[in-house]
Amino acid sequence: MRYTKVCVDAFSYTLPEEVVRTDELELRLQPLYQRLKLQEGRLEILTGIRERRLWQQHRTPGNQSVTTVRRLLEQTGIAMPKVGALIHGSVCRDYLEPATACSVHHALELPTNGNIYDISNACLGIVSGMIQIANMIELEQIEAGIVVGTESSRSLLETTIHHLNTDWSISRKSVKSAFASLTIGSGSAAVLLTNRQLSRTGNRLLGGMVRAQTDFCNLCRSNTDQSGGDAMNPLMQTDSETLMNEGIAAASRTFEPFLTEIGWTRQDIDRTFCHQVGRVHQKLLFDSLDLPMNRNFSTLEYLGNTGSVALPTAAGIGTETGFVPDGSRVALLGIGSGINVVMLGLEWNKTLTTSFPTNKTIENIVLQNTQ
Repeated sequence: MRYTKVCVDAFSYTLPEEVVRTDELELRLQPLYQRLKLQEGRLEILTGIRERRLWQQHRTPGNQSVTTVRRLLEQTGIAMPKVGALIHGSVCRDYLEPATACSVHHALELPTNGNIYDISNACLGIVSGMIQIANMIELEQIEAGIVVGTESSRSLLETTIHHLNTDWSISRKSVKSAFASLTIGSGSAAVLLTNRQLSRTGNRLLGGMVRAQTDFCNLCRSNTDQSGGDAMNPLMQTDSETLMNEGIAAASRTFEPFLTEIGWTRQDIDRTFCHQVGRVHQKLLFDSLDLPMNRNFSTLEYLGNTGSVALPTAAGIGTETGFVPDGSRVALLGIGSGINVVMLGLEWNKTLTTSFPTNKTIENIVLQNTQ
């Protein structure tokens, strides 16, 4: 993929107020820990995740996505009539039908002649949405488009805790497939893409590379196809170790073609934002790609694995707080269950300022990335 007409003007995000620490989750898992004689603190040791955040009960993904897009619109000043596409790209959605993008579009009163739909691609839904909007802009079908998503982890966490505490058939071996579900956090993120004439930043999307390694599509699965409301009772089984190893292998096979496609070397990359899974995964990934970790912006310690919004949220916080100097070459490195890999390259020239204040979590994330 190569683009000559596409810019990424801004990443935006919103975060829940409720913070749930990992040690609090382990206290709730005492029946399981005592029965299997598991060591307290192991979850944070294994993942590096200290806390995650949850939306208020009955807060639908669509409602929160509206808030996040409004922040994006305030941040960028884009004129509503210019927005020719709205894609909702998170795993969580309001209903099986209609598309969650429809209610978001209606609440924002966006133009009626736009492309409005949902994308589902596990943790890569928002990045995949970026590609589709970029294609429309490159073909001069639209001048600008927004991709947004909101992930809600409360139901998955509650159902997983109940299942682990009450299912006495779970053993020390089988419990491993549920631990990934305890790392999931909530968040919301949005991205504005425009053509170069409309852009206020000149942040060029150069292109990228994708890879589908679907031999391993069964490594991370939920129980059924369900919507994202409070009534759902999801469970997820994850072969975390195999998924990590095969995902990193797929990323390694994608990285060199990605560099060739956009004309970069490793040394050209100034900053990276990647999907946030866990501390071990992050280290192995950057070792495999032969990239320095100090150029990557991590959020997992305080936000956990926020699914499709992890990468754009990291990019939103990172650009907003000065982690990305003007003139930087930025690599977006996405790996999602399936297994799918998406890598995109940006020339970042300017960050649009926002009036939204930072909170303690943002301060901690910034501190974590400057140590």
